Amino acid sequence: MLAAFLLQITQAGQAVADTANTIAGQMNGEQTEITMSLWDLAMKGGWILAILAVFSIIAIYIFIERFFAINRGSKEEKNFMNNIRDFIHDGRIDSAVTLCKNNETPIARMIEKGLARIGKPLNDINAAIENVGKLEVSKLEKNIAGLATIAGAGPMLGFLGTVIGMIRAFYDMSMAGNNIDIALLSTGIYQAMVTTVAGLVVGIIAYVCYNILVARIEKLVFILEARATEFMDVLHEPAKK
Repeated sequence: MLAAFLLQITQAGQAVADTANTIAGQMNGEQTEITMSLWDLAMKGGWILAILAVFSIIAIYIFIERFFAINRGSKEEKNFMNNIRDFIHDGRIDSAVTLCKNNETPIARMIEKGLARIGKPLNDINAAIENVGKLEVSKLEKNIAGLATIAGAGPMLGFLGTVIGMIRAFYDMSMAGNNIDIALLSTGIYQAMVTTVAGLVVGIIAYVCYNILVARIEKLVFILEARATEFMDVLHEPAKK
């Protein structure tokens, strides 16, 4: 009887010692560090994370392609409008048209349309210039709506993954009965959290990229309006002399 009691005390002491050693090892960094790779996250996120990855690639592609396209469209020759004014005053309309054709920019194409309408009522010229300007802006806005869609759909898709993950976790709980295990629930909860974070990241990136492009397009629109007004002023000048 005494021997059995001493054996229990010894086992209990050994268990306490093992626990203390484990805690000490964790505090001293001796415990093996748990690492997490992007591939592990992708596997846990499932098909929703795959869709979000595709969304992120599309968003980055649209942003880079549109960014450089808008930059090219915003370039303007330093003395472009001064040369156009001189050509019009000298009656050299053909030279002005040639100058516009040599400048592959929305501003040049807009002015070229106005030059082609010289001789017609000024209201018609102004309307033609505005139509070309709107057409050029619509070209620059190509795929911008897709970027806005990704910015809105990314977080929603991530939230869908969250709901699916929680449903999976509760389903596993119901199937486990009284044998509920933390490892059993972790998979569903893990998927829920991963898809939520991924959806927010994709949505934030797409949203920021969208606003950058919109701001640059609005800046170009102001420039187009200013050049259109300047061109109409040039057409009024000869009539005043």
